[in-house]
Amino acid sequence: MEAASEESVRSTLEEIAEFGSFFAPHLGGDPAGWHDVSADYARGLTDLVEATAARYDTAELRIGASIAQLSHAARLWSPVVGAVLTRGVIPDLTRLDRADDDSRLRLPTLAGWHAGTEGQVAALLYDMVVRRHLEPFARGLRVKVAPGLLYGNAASAVAEAGRAVATARPELAPRAARLVNLLLATGGLAGKGSLTSPELAFRRTTCCLYYRVPDGDKCGDCALLDK
Repeated sequence: MEAASEESVRSTLEEIAEFGSFFAPHLGGDPAGWHDVSADYARGLTDLVEATAARYDTAELRIGASIAQLSHAARLWSPVVGAVLTRGVIPDLTRLDRADDDSRLRLPTLAGWHAGTEGQVAALLYDMVVRRHLEPFARGLRVKVAPGLLYGNAASAVAEAGRAVATARPELAPRAARLVNLLLATGGLAGKGSLTSPELAFRRTTCCLYYRVPDGDKCGDCALLDK
């Protein structure tokens, strides 16, 4: 795939920021207050897991880990899915920073590619998001969480990213569905859920454990809804 210019990556990401906060990573600028997220993976993102568990008032750190990982997955999938569907540009997430005091992400440099075939795009996105980020996140966790649950979170997050794009730009819904379906058939995402409507409603085969927090409930895509 052909390299995209810094300006095309920047303008694309600025355009899709209107889709929601998960679509709007911080772009470049002063590095103070940010650090390489790969260092967090090696430490198991312990601070984020503990902060998430505390925010939801649960002593079960595996719940904090699951919810934190689901949110992180959404922050990874959203900008790349939004960018490739709206303008055919794939931002490079290889080097990514995290804020020192919260879960926000930053692209220290802006680079990427112009999209190739749908199959090429799906393969690149899976490699970049799952293999380079979510699997290192899972390996570093200091608390035991079922791998299937974490891949299920990743599947839910990519489906939600596609649905958000389709909601904001209905004309992109068919392309969004094709891309999401390709990703849902790839690697660890396979068998973790499926789209159930042209509007990209999703039903997963695992549960993120949110229902176990005080006053929590089953999510709209939860595998346990009928149980």
